[in-house]
Amino acid sequence: MQSAINKIHAILDQLNEQALQVDQQNKHSKSHKIIQENDIFSEALFLTHSDQFRPYIIEVKNKTNELSRLLSANKNALAHSRLLIIEQQISALRNALNSNSALHKEPTQRLVAIKARRYKKAAQAVMQSSHNLHKKLNETFEFERRLVEMIQVRERQGHNTSATQTKQFTEEILALHQRLGRCRQAISKLEREIAQAEKF
Repeated sequence: MQSAINKIHAILDQLNEQALQVDQQNKHSKSHKIIQENDIFSEALFLTHSDQFRPYIIEVKNKTNELSRLLSANKNALAHSRLLIIEQQISALRNALNSNSALHKEPTQRLVAIKARRYKKAAQAVMQSSHNLHKKLNETFEFERRLVEMIQVRERQGHNTSATQTKQFTEEILALHQRLGRCRQAISKLEREIAQAEKF
């Protein structure tokens, strides 16, 4: 029976090496963060709660040491049931370690979907922003057109007025030109903002 225990220890040493690599790999995997709060195995199979493999291997090592003690004490019935549990746990560990990539496939897909949604939202926000800027630009162009018209009307009216009225028209035209200047500055600013937004 001691040779069987030695064989179990040799298998656990191999699994421990594999678990070290897989745990390290999972630690640097973004998709693992989605499932890191979940236990790898159910409570029916392991007492350990972890998203890493090594703690489960430590549990099986402890059970193997108990098995050794039970055999030394000639408690064969207990030793036999302990051996069955160890065999089940080793089989589960082997399968889970070998299918670690498959275990992370669904979280990876979820991560891709989350990124795609975020990108879509960002793109929609940019498009909305660009749409709003174009709308504002059109409104500002319309305002510019109206100001130019008002200046032309005032200039025409100013030709047929008295000196007092001419002064008043000149002041009004000057104020309109100032507004037109601010309006054109706003147009330039909006055009720059649109160019920036559409670089996305």
